[in-house]
Amino acid sequence: MSRRKTRPRTSAPAVTADTPCPCGLDAAYGACCGRFHGGTAGTAPTAELLMRSRYSAFAVGDAAYLLRTWAPETRPRTLDLDPGTRWTGLEILDTTGGTAFHQTGTVTFRARYAHGGEAGALHERSRFARHDGAWVYVDGDFPDD
Repeated sequence: MSRRKTRPRTSAPAVTADTPCPCGLDAAYGACCGRFHGGTAGTAPTAELLMRSRYSAFAVGDAAYLLRTWAPETRPRTLDLDPGTRWTGLEILDTTGGTAFHQTGTVTFRARYAHGGEAGALHERSRFARHDGAWVYVDGDFPDD
């Protein structure tokens, strides 16, 4: 009888309320992005915090939150997250606007991931706007590295 060799799974450790937040801030997930995902803290007060919470939503597989925080005019009908992608780190490179005093803002970031045993990075300049008083993701472009 032959046994097939399988590659070990490289799934991400489970994210709980007490584990470090995937967004990289020095806080537990439940006190950081988890409070926005669960709705216990209302909405993210800045474009950067919305960006961080959306990154964390990708990391924990919360497609409903991603759709809820997407501008209605650019939001897809559905969002299928790839369970084979593991998000491994977020670096905020630049922000413009996006505070309580603004109606729009941008966040340029680099998000690292692993997929199929290969490491990669997504470099994006995301645009955000207020919709009914809350920050939402509008769209983004990919600056040259």
